[in-house]
Amino acid sequence: MTAPAVSISGQDADALGGDDSILMRQRRDHARLDAMMNRYLSEDLPPGDRNTLWLDIVQLVFSHAFAEETVLWPLLRRVAPDGEELTRQVEEEHQAISELVARIERSPDDPRRAEWIQQAFALIRQDIRDEEDELLPQLRTAFDDRTLRRVGAAWETVRATAPTRPHPGVPRRPPGNALRGVPLSAFDRLRDLAPGSGPAARRASLAAAGAVAAGGAVVLAVRAARRHG
Repeated sequence: MTAPAVSISGQDADALGGDDSILMRQRRDHARLDAMMNRYLSEDLPPGDRNTLWLDIVQLVFSHAFAEETVLWPLLRRVAPDGEELTRQVEEEHQAISELVARIERSPDDPRRAEWIQQAFALIRQDIRDEEDELLPQLRTAFDDRTLRRVGAAWETVRATAPTRPHPGVPRRPPGNALRGVPLSAFDRLRDLAPGSGPAARRASLAAAGAVAAGGAVVLAVRAARRHG
């Protein structure tokens, strides 16, 4: 009989493979998202700051999820007996979040916007719990500390250059997510750059460079996942 998964939420860095392991990197992103969502919901936050914070949340949510779907979930499907079922459930959660956030971004003046954001936050929190309690412990069981750190480095590289906005039509699995999602990274990151932060040509070149880097990172990450699987 397989031992029940032990959530990574209450374990320290040594137990999770060190500060640079994929498990600790995931934990840090999750904690940052939780703090950002709590701050967004605080009553004393000025409206302008709330709008900026919303964009920060969106950027982190979708770059984080893309890197998971590119690096982690294919690996989990190779090493965990129930990996297919677990990753399909989380992919469905990611799709629901993407569709809801896309609706929010399309309808900035809709009176239901605040309600939709609350729903998006609830979905994100559920996704975090499922990952920390069910999926990520499987990686701890399957891999030693060194491998967890190598997977963490691949995940971080992809996350740093991934799309940062919702794209519900993009597949949730490689290679389709890379073929359709990576080219969108340049567009997303150009939108993310603050107006007036520099010449338009420089902003465009930075975004294009990000897309190229993302493509290379995806290829390397997929190869690494195959080696470790």
